[in-house]
Amino acid sequence: MRHIGWIAGAAASALVAAGAITYAAAEGSGSVVRTPAAASADAGFARDMAVHHQQAVEMSYIVRDRTRNEEVRRLAYDIAQTQANQRGMLLGWLDLWGLPKVSADPPMTWMGMGDMASGRDGALMPGMATNTELKKLNTLQGKQAEIFYLQLMTDHHKGGIHMAEGCVATCTVGAEKKLAQGMVDAQRSEIELMTTMLKERGATPRA
Repeated sequence: MRHIGWIAGAAASALVAAGAITYAAAEGSGSVVRTPAAASADAGFARDMAVHHQQAVEMSYIVRDRTRNEEVRRLAYDIAQTQANQRGMLLGWLDLWGLPKVSADPPMTWMGMGDMASGRDGALMPGMATNTELKKLNTLQGKQAEIFYLQLMTDHHKGGIHMAEGCVATCTVGAEKKLAQGMVDAQRSEIELMTTMLKERGATPRA
């Protein structure tokens, strides 16, 4: 779990400056950049996706300790690194905008789904694993751990894609919309890969 703690703290804080630089470059040097409101889709997506990504990082480091399969370990490492970097950018933008990283509103309120975010057993948003599922992943080894991780991450990506598509449709900051579309494209590709990996292990994504 020390990997998770490092990602949660150091990666997010270290990438604040990088997020600001990327944001400024993407929006265009010398242009007037509008600061989103605290209740905007831009701010809501940044806050919620940072939380959503953190769980993906956590699950990926768990499975890397539960299997020796290089294909799964490589996928998990790639997901963890990518989503930790993106999380740092999202939190960096919130800092740049001078907006809080937490909100009193339920998750996904910015999508008009605040009353639909389940919160059941720790699953704050669609696609997120429950506390019980995370505990189960921590008990599995080898092929069983691989299958369960791939199933959990497929669900997680589906929820993330839905949220990112919401940002593409409603966010106003160009750099953030571009990042959200990149998430959609990359996670769709990873779902296809994970479906193939599950089939190779005699399993399928969960319904």
